[in-house]
Amino acid sequence: MINSRQNYLNAKRFSADLALEHIIPHNVCFYLIPPIVDLTIDEFEKLALERLKMLRLLEQVTAKNPKVSSEAWREAVLAEVNHEGLRTYAKLARGNLNDDASKAARRRDYLSHFILRFAYCRSEELRRWFVAREMELFRLKFGALSMRDVKDFLEVYELDYKPLSDEEKLDISEHLCASTYNHTRLKMETTDFYAVHFTEVLNLVRDRKCFLKAGVAYITPEHFTHVIGKKHQQLIEDGLKGHLRLLPTLEIDERFAMLLKSIHTSYTGKNYTVAKTGSVPVESLDQLSKKSFALCMRNVHDTLRATHHLKHVGRMQYTLFLKAIGVTMEDALRFWREELTRGKVPIEKFEKEYAYAIRHNYGKEGSRINYSPFSCMKVITTPIGPGETHGCPFKNLDSSTLKMKLTGYGLSAIDADEVAGYAAKGHYQIACGKYFEVVHETKLEEGINHPNQYFELSQLTMEGKERPRQGHAAAAANQSARWNSQPNSQSTQDGGMVGDSSTLNGADDDLELWEIMESKEKETDADGTMLAVPVAESLSKKVSPKQTKAAQEWDDDDFDMLEFNE
Repeated sequence: MINSRQNYLNAKRFSADLALEHIIPHNVCFYLIPPIVDLTIDEFEKLALERLKMLRLLEQVTAKNPKVSSEAWREAVLAEVNHEGLRTYAKLARGNLNDDASKAARRRDYLSHFILRFAYCRSEELRRWFVAREMELFRLKFGALSMRDVKDFLEVYELDYKPLSDEEKLDISEHLCASTYNHTRLKMETTDFYAVHFTEVLNLVRDRKCFLKAGVAYITPEHFTHVIGKKHQQLIEDGLKGHLRLLPTLEIDERFAMLLKSIHTSYTGKNYTVAKTGSVPVESLDQLSKKSFALCMRNVHDTLRATHHLKHVGRMQYTLFLKAIGVTMEDALRFWREELTRGKVPIEKFEKEYAYAIRHNYGKEGSRINYSPFSCMKVITTPIGPGETHGCPFKNLDSSTLKMKLTGYGLSAIDADEVAGYAAKGHYQIACGKYFEVVHETKLEEGINHPNQYFELSQLTMEGKERPRQGHAAAAANQSARWNSQPNSQSTQDGGMVGDSSTLNGADDDLELWEIMESKEKETDADGTMLAVPVAESLSKKVSPKQTKAAQEWDDDDFDMLEFNE
């Protein structure tokens, strides 16, 4: 019975893949027809996070290079794509090929687009972000097409545009040369020009960047990309509205509801859940914080040193960070004991309550969950209450306070203004990257997505070694060598693309620690402020037994997108 059902599912998937191949015959596509395929929830999540990683990469490169030429932007994007190992999108950005690898890449691209539509249709802000990123991805893929590829694309989607013939170009060659920036006559002869109605390129007409005759504008392939892009953008915006109407039906399944709501804040970088094999002595934290701590962690560290107190979320954020850089549990207990007992926490209270929370964060108490350190998205989105110092300073501090803090940390007024300028525009991670560059007097080749990534890059930079492009084991070895001390009992784990598991593996079900600390905070704080408790943000690849059972049950079910498009 099981074999016959599996054979049926395999046959159904085979026919679905053939149908999918038929509706996406080109590397650049308009995503017109929703796919009808069977996906496990694990495949569903992997596809979503892979595309999310690509879209975030596009956002960072665009924000860091807002005024560069199209070709320079494209080279910067491809360098990051290759660095991050996003083979699907690297393949799609090489023109229109019809080999098996390209077909597989098209499938992942097509499915992941429709999955993220469900995640990003729920609010205007999310829709704007998604559309902007998808247009950048379209620009990347379309820009790789040859003249033959563009013609094939126009034929596939039955778009009534054709490049000018040689005779037509010759008749208006003088006008084309005069109206086209940086095009010699030789280049013009080998470049396709397109004739479009002037209302489709009003910006070019206004800026006099095209030849206009009898209501027809003659434009270059670069400008033609924007014409096609407008049609693509309208289709995506209309599709998001349709997905919004279907969202309640999909979210009947709680697994999808949780996953879709958490995708935007999911972490898609290296996994820092398991600590380094080397040991970082707590005596070195003051020195390390000045250069190797991201601003969020330096702010928490300085506050702890100055006041000898942090509220629960701040303690959790900092403890998990210390665990991931290689501070042993014994050293962490000693560090926190010395600091907190200098404040208002009696030694008996620390041993009874606070020490439990530290051991819990190290996975030695309660449900023994191996908590993951906070990623940038987790730090940015965690709520901040009165008297709390966790979170992202680039987001939570006003511009003048941020500049004052940065100059106090040794940045020049010009550098502080530049960093604060990125923060004021909402580019918090880019601001963090610029802060790294100023502090380390170097050019950062990748975006900052995690405080522990910041620490790792800082250590490698100060050692004068280039960060390995492939594999994180080498980075772990370098870190271990730097802190030549007794090895941690925990092993190093290679990091791949993972969901944000800052409260990992069903931690939202284990309320033991949260309830204890919440009640103790009420007793300790004079202001009686309620503690803001973060909840689990996303599904994790490593699941609890209960979640594993659910995932196994899902494997036996059919996920048919047709049900949500009828």
